Amino acid sequence: MSPEPILRSGRCLVIGEVALTHDGSLGLAHAFVDAIANAGADAVKFQTHIASAESTPSEPFRVKFSRQDKTRYDYWKRMEFTEEAAGAASLTMHASAGSSSSRHRFPLRPSSCSTGSACRSGRLPRAKRRTRCCSTASSTRRKPVLLSTGMSPVEEIDAAVARACARNVDVGVFQCTTAYPCPPEKIGLNLIPFYRERYGCWVGLSDHSATIYPGLAGAALGMDMLEVHVALSREMFGPDVIASVTTQELRQLVDGVRFIERMRANPIDKNASAQETAPLRKLFTRSLVASADLPAGTVIAREHVAIKKPGTGLPPDRLDDIIGRRLARPVTADQVLAADDIEGLGIR
Repeated sequence: MSPEPILRSGRCLVIGEVALTHDGSLGLAHAFVDAIANAGADAVKFQTHIASAESTPSEPFRVKFSRQDKTRYDYWKRMEFTEEAAGAASLTMHASAGSSSSRHRFPLRPSSCSTGSACRSGRLPRAKRRTRCCSTASSTRRKPVLLSTGMSPVEEIDAAVARACARNVDVGVFQCTTAYPCPPEKIGLNLIPFYRERYGCWVGLSDHSATIYPGLAGAALGMDMLEVHVALSREMFGPDVIASVTTQELRQLVDGVRFIERMRANPIDKNASAQETAPLRKLFTRSLVASADLPAGTVIAREHVAIKKPGTGLPPDRLDDIIGRRLARPVTADQVLAADDIEGLGIR
């Protein structure tokens, strides 16, 4: 299944990113697929790494988190899946390649791929102008490319988008900040409309905040795609867990995004809305009522009138109009006053 029908429908594509939190276990990887599907997400994302293609045995850990892997290279090696380890998935697959070689080897057959900000090619052509390339109908069978902008300046993003467009590949641009977890002041929601205006393509947020809040805020801006790291629990092993939401939180996030989409798709005309609720309004608003039994001909004073529910009689803003006038007929205590109860009172 391709993500394009979702993206073209105007509905936000929600991607649950497993990254490497499967810890090299194919069984756990499939458990993630099921859990993310059950949470209502549209797609699941894995990272594909081939140690020999992207690293050397001397690569150190940036942060030493694994007791069983001596080097980062050993960790990459342990995360590899063979092509024979393929399996069927119940939702759209998405792969983030750690190297150019790994783009061609992913056992779960992704329908889209992304380029992480740490592995951009230096051979990308320089963009000479702003490029708008997201077509309204698919003219190619190539997989769409979703670009993560984490450590990239705008010039580099320009070049990456231009290269994809030159190859007639549909492209989406994720606002992404390389911080795990990402604090709110570095989320960069302002860049979502910036990318849409600059590139005219799908735009979204790749969030590492470990909360559902940025995703909901992005949905309110009308973004096309949302990617969040997911863990089965926060007690799991791995460097991405600290920046992940749980599958229960993912369910809340998906429900919230869909709720927001329904709100955005149904703008309210306030006057029409007030007209629809007019019968209910009479129950909650107030009227002028008699505060005691009063005979016909009584000259109405302030103490003769109270203001109470329901709003089926003279409204409170007519109080000054009736003070000093005579009652046309007798009224009882708590009787809602009408215009024809008062002598000489016009209707307005």
